[in-house]
Amino acid sequence: MSGILDLLNSPMGQQIINGVSNQTGQSADKTGSVLSMAIPVLMGAMQRNASTPEGASGILGALSGKHSGGILDNLGGLFEGGVEENVTNDGAGILGHILGNKQPAVENALSQKSGIDAGSIAQILKVAAPILMGVLGKQASQNNVSDASGLNNLLGGMLGGGSGSKEQTLIESFLDADGDGSILDDVAGMVLGGGNKKGGLGGLLGGLFGK
Repeated sequence: MSGILDLLNSPMGQQIINGVSNQTGQSADKTGSVLSMAIPVLMGAMQRNASTPEGASGILGALSGKHSGGILDNLGGLFEGGVEENVTNDGAGILGHILGNKQPAVENALSQKSGIDAGSIAQILKVAAPILMGVLGKQASQNNVSDASGLNNLLGGMLGGGSGSKEQTLIESFLDADGDGSILDDVAGMVLGGGNKKGGLGGLLGGLFGK
């Protein structure tokens, strides 16, 4: 199973980055950097939600229904002429559900790291969230994920799987090893922590392990 950040380096990932870039008026480089930082945070938050029976049930229901992956079948159409309001509203709902009252702090952290204003960060996340759910929905279908255990394995594998890089192994082991129930705080702390300006997981982990 490929890691979620490997997606951004794929042709589909480049299409997503360019589409989100055009939607928000930010450069493709900056948009890609924001997405490479934001996606692990969103995945970590989702993994935290999936650790409760109610949270896992809610995510599984979404992945088998509205977010089964159909959004990925026509990305060109999604971005053509601007992303429709119903998609960004959907994204806002997803973000509210998985980030809760931490959403402003996450957006501000990403803003500080990327140099993009928090309003644009919010727009990027609103477009990215339904696409991320679509990616998860397709993976859940392909791997016959139907229970909380399978969902947690899927999320953990996508966070740490793929290229086998040191950074991905570190974030996977950190998320797996941390049992304090506040994975979101810890993952968001990677974005906030340290003065490391590098984008991507290397930058995230610099804040955590470079203290």
